[in-house]
Amino acid sequence: MGLREKIQDRSAKIGIIGLGYVGLPLAVEYALKGFNVIGIDVDERKKNSLQNGKNYIEDITPDKWDAVMKSGRFSATTAYDDIPDLDVIYICVPTPFTPNKDPKIDYIVDSAEGIANGLRKDQLIILKSTTFPETTEKVVLPILEKTGLKVGKDFFLAFSPERIDPGNKQFTTENTPIVVGGVTEKCTEIAELAISQVVSHVHVVSNPKVAEMEKLLENIFRSVNIALVNEMARLCDRMGGIDIWEVIDAAATKPFGFMPFYPGPGIGGHCILVDPYYLAWKAREYDFHTKFIELAAETNEEMPFYVIGNIRRALGNVNSSIQHGKVLMLGISFKKDVDDTRNSPALKIMELLMQRGIKELNYHDPYVPEKKVANKVFKSVPLTKETLQEHDVVVITADHSAFDPKFIVEHARAIVDTRNLTKFTKNELNKVVKLGSGRGFYTDIDK
Repeated sequence: MGLREKIQDRSAKIGIIGLGYVGLPLAVEYALKGFNVIGIDVDERKKNSLQNGKNYIEDITPDKWDAVMKSGRFSATTAYDDIPDLDVIYICVPTPFTPNKDPKIDYIVDSAEGIANGLRKDQLIILKSTTFPETTEKVVLPILEKTGLKVGKDFFLAFSPERIDPGNKQFTTENTPIVVGGVTEKCTEIAELAISQVVSHVHVVSNPKVAEMEKLLENIFRSVNIALVNEMARLCDRMGGIDIWEVIDAAATKPFGFMPFYPGPGIGGHCILVDPYYLAWKAREYDFHTKFIELAAETNEEMPFYVIGNIRRALGNVNSSIQHGKVLMLGISFKKDVDDTRNSPALKIMELLMQRGIKELNYHDPYVPEKKVANKVFKSVPLTKETLQEHDVVVITADHSAFDPKFIVEHARAIVDTRNLTKFTKNELNKVVKLGSGRGFYTDIDK
């Protein structure tokens, strides 16, 4: 039986390399559709958790996870021994950058080499990790073809970028449209068939480079627009009398030609922070400099320093300083109502406070019970009246739904609000300082 027939009758065995925010939900969807799935991850803790029936990805609902566990169609391992038995293999590994902002695709290379060691005819490999254009054809493909097998004839290769939005209850792995581009027409055709088994709509593009660039465009679009409102927020603070949040709400009443983006303490997660630098690095190979894109990324990366300046001013308002002050961070995940702390600006702010000699630093986050920051392990403290009162400044860096803003404003001595959680306040100038509120609280970036 050929690969196409195996996919259609769901006898094809699916392999998922990388069992994080992208890979594990994808594995669950395939198992729920009747496919046998093997997950591969080098993290022994993840393997052990999954083998013990414990799910660590919040976006996977308990009913789906229970159904997968009862089906017996999913297993996890840290080894590549099962590669020859698999028919469709996804690469869903992290793609961070180095301290110098250069791409770090070691995990993709390691995955491709692991596959190559067991590659056989009639297998489909789909790279999903966000990366720079030409990774599929100039990095992954040569590794696979070293086996002597030829793409489009012996095996099939495509790129299909992930579109995971942690915490999004409306758009999930199953109902979010997916893009795919194969190295050859047959590669695209087989990849589209495989993906359509678990995704409601698949959009085909002409080649992997288009799909790779499309993913970068999605996230750089957001990076640029967030940078725009972050810069305008700082301008509103300097000018005074203009609240950027009110400005955005007013602009959003326009039914065409405008999409609201909001300022904040910086950007986090995996893609929006990383992608501009991946593209900038690749562009230099072609003597092209993405000045506009890099400027937006730099603007966003300055925001934690800007928040530090506001914290200094807030401490001064209660007759304290960083060296003598006590600061409580509220919400250290990178966005609202998730446990994902990847590249969270809150962690950067905590690091900067520690570098500047903060006397005491704590955090509360209902989604993150414990977190290591700059080699120090912090544990989430209870959010009580006493906790708020004993800190000099409360810094709101994630506007979790569990937070009661009125309770926080009532009991905190001073507040730096980077998320507009305290938008109900009108006359709390001496206590609440909102990012971009234009209420005379401008401070230069603290570097």
